[in-house]
Amino acid sequence: MSNYVDDCNGEDIGGELADRDFYSNPDNLYSEKKSNHSCKPIQTVLTEETYFSQEAEAKYIGHSQFVAFQRCESAALASIRGELVEESSTALLVGSYVDAYFSDTLALFKAKHPELYKRDGSLKSDYVQAEQIIQRIERDAEMMKYLSGQHQVIMTGKIEGVPVKIKMDSFHPGLCICDGKVMKDFAPVWVDGLGKLPFVEAWGYDIQAFFYQEIVRQNTGDRLPFIIAGATKQKVTRIEKIGIPQDAIDAAGELVRRDIGRYAAIKAGEIEPERCERCDYCADTYETHGVVDYREVG
Repeated sequence: MSNYVDDCNGEDIGGELADRDFYSNPDNLYSEKKSNHSCKPIQTVLTEETYFSQEAEAKYIGHSQFVAFQRCESAALASIRGELVEESSTALLVGSYVDAYFSDTLALFKAKHPELYKRDGSLKSDYVQAEQIIQRIERDAEMMKYLSGQHQVIMTGKIEGVPVKIKMDSFHPGLCICDGKVMKDFAPVWVDGLGKLPFVEAWGYDIQAFFYQEIVRQNTGDRLPFIIAGATKQKVTRIEKIGIPQDAIDAAGELVRRDIGRYAAIKAGEIEPERCERCDYCADTYETHGVVDYREVG
């Protein structure tokens, strides 16, 4: 079982677009030319309100749930069942703040999260930084183009017969899929048992790229490139449009196709989940058996 850490040219469409070496020429990724494809979002039974509901999490597997199973099957199942409630960290809220801004839902987001504010009503420093990140992104015309697609488009499909859901930050029909990311920096990330990995692999963004690309293909017939519009939380924000090459997406797809059936079976109660014995959930539910040699502890 793999280990993962927690937290266009508009004239060409379809499979050729994803296969092209699109990331080698970032200035030519997106043009003002209009796609012949309809810009009407795909309709599904899932909505903005129900997408993250316990019922939807039980029925579908999304990329985040898949990566959670990769980390620890027992913790992932406990989360789906409502037995493990993960609190929203400041780091996640900063990313969600920026995402809400570009999805035109910031007012609603602020209303739902009073913890963003100090007692005097002003934003806490982390969210002042989020505002600065937004301003930096807005100064870059190309970043804004990529983030100006259809926001929060939901689609569903199946992978290896398992129901799957996706929710895209910025969908450009016939052109590309863009996902906004706010992170500490763009440096490699240490993963237990694997060493330092590129942040895309460490955080499972290659898996996300496969989920999104495959379900868009099932719904539209187009296999589109997946591009990250990334921004960092460094003192001076770094920004970049980052492509995930098709061979990396295909490799992630092989992993997903291999394991998704097992995770569906775990959710259905057909097989028992494995414990990672490294995460907080496993520590909280650990039961001692016998006496352990001190040289084997830690």
